[in-house]
Amino acid sequence: EEGVDMMTAITAQYRKISPQLAKEMMDSGDELIILDVRTESEYNSGHIEGALLLPNEDISTKERVDVLPDTRSVILVYCRSGNRSAQASRKLASLGYINVYDFGGLNSWPYEIVQ
Repeated sequence: EEGVDMMTAITAQYRKISPQLAKEMMDSGDELIILDVRTESEYNSGHIEGALLLPNEDISTKERVDVLPDTRSVILVYCRSGNRSAQASRKLASLGYINVYDFGGLNSWPYEIVQ
């Protein structure tokens, strides 16, 4: 049992990218998912346009998330400061999502957000 977890920890990877690169990816027209892992009230107070809300607390390390059916989807993850986005990205990678990009927190997002 423990050996399996170790292997997952080693192979599960996500990439940390800059807000600028995340914005370029969003603007590219490529199909991707922008994932906001903050709380619902934080999301409602302002988020990146088109972002899907999935609070970090709702992502387990045991089962895949219904709202993210395809493990090959490009997923751009953010939170408020960059803490929860790293946790969520790690969890998603351990669940088998292979194109996870953490671009940190809204605190360092220089572009517009919507209510």
